[in-house]
Amino acid sequence: MNCNNYSRFTSRRELLMRTGFGLGAAALQALGAERAFPNFTPRAKRVIFLFQAGGPSHLDLLDYKPEMTNRFDQDIPPSIFGAQRITGMVAHQDRFPIVPTMYGFKQQGQCGRWLSDLLPHTGKVADELCVVRSMNTEAINHDPAITFLQTGSQLPGRPSMGSWIDYGLGAANENLPAFVVLNSLPGNGMADQGLLSRLWGAGFLPSRYQGVQFRSGGDPVLHLSNPPGVTREMRRTQLDGLAALNEKAHQREGDPEIETRIAQYEMAFRMQASVPELVDTSKEPEHVHALYGPDSRKPGSFAANCLLARRLAERDVRFIQLYHRGWDHHGGLTDKIPSMARDVDQPSAGLIADLKQRGMLKETLVIWGGEFGRTPYGQGPVKPNSYGRDHHGRVFSLWMAGGGVKPGHAHGNSDEFGFNVAEDGVHVHDLQATVLHLLGVDHQKLTYRFQGRQFRLTDVHGRVVRELLS
Repeated sequence: MNCNNYSRFTSRRELLMRTGFGLGAAALQALGAERAFPNFTPRAKRVIFLFQAGGPSHLDLLDYKPEMTNRFDQDIPPSIFGAQRITGMVAHQDRFPIVPTMYGFKQQGQCGRWLSDLLPHTGKVADELCVVRSMNTEAINHDPAITFLQTGSQLPGRPSMGSWIDYGLGAANENLPAFVVLNSLPGNGMADQGLLSRLWGAGFLPSRYQGVQFRSGGDPVLHLSNPPGVTREMRRTQLDGLAALNEKAHQREGDPEIETRIAQYEMAFRMQASVPELVDTSKEPEHVHALYGPDSRKPGSFAANCLLARRLAERDVRFIQLYHRGWDHHGGLTDKIPSMARDVDQPSAGLIADLKQRGMLKETLVIWGGEFGRTPYGQGPVKPNSYGRDHHGRVFSLWMAGGGVKPGHAHGNSDEFGFNVAEDGVHVHDLQATVLHLLGVDHQKLTYRFQGRQFRLTDVHGRVVRELLS
């Protein structure tokens, strides 16, 4: 009897990964790159998630509340506040004064969507947007909230959404990872909350499904280039020998992480040829750079990463996670949010316009939003044109475009204070279930057995929000 801890029956997916190495493995991985296990016909082929870390204020950007205009410095009514949990940042406050936005809103597009004056370029693509104004989450602080939205759990250790999608659908391009991560630095240099690599980690899935972070300086991926004196032919010979040794180790140990090492070495070898061309945007036409804005030539900017996201999408990267930090505006929101909006407004709109002109928007789901919103009451001293806002997960807003969602549509509503869901709430797990559905995956069937339990991205609940589908 084989008592090896790793011995188990293999699935078809595992069989494909186990049956060779070197050139044989490359051929099998090419087959794997074409594999897909959708449960039904997908509406989208890929996802670009423009994640706004820190919690952008829905009340100053996407959720117009004119009823608050004449209520400055009035207390939030107890009937509205209810049993709302508060963070430690406002626990010392004696009262919670209403602060209406100081920014104007206009109806944009044929759909008449109300959008902040801080987002003039986004207004130009309003008819492509599906705005969700009734998002809600269970977390009130950054780390659990961002972990919840990215992995379906407030506790660390679960696979990220991109990892689940890679595990379920596989790569569509054998020369690039299925899951790529881009991290942007805000134009004002104040990044606020940090980002931990576990947010794009594979959790208990095999590590081959973790996101690959592309850097904005030096080698796009660490250690991708060969050292001086090592040719590509020498590297190929080395990898073939290493694969042979790893295969012997796998036959002896049965550890699936050995398979992952073989696969990742092969992917890195192919990326040495594919990545340099991918990240070189210098040959993009001037009119394309103009779409994304003046920062599109500045490595590491949100604009440059949006352009890179389009190039990754062109090459069939399945899940592109683009982080933009700096939205944690407890104080001085009115000093900070204009520069943050400038960072993201034109590039986000430019990405949508660029995908559309290339015929790619209908098969690319773009998501823009953060882990939660901000409170309608002020944090600390408030003035009509100077205020801060605390975290708020009871209701917030995000938008989606392309990829099978309704264009020019608004879903759900918050109450007149932007404090609670008033109708058609969308829980974080509902959003995750809907994203998987658009990719052709049933969120209840995409599972992985770990420690005696079948896990999934949406944990034990979540529903597809069919009202969002085109």
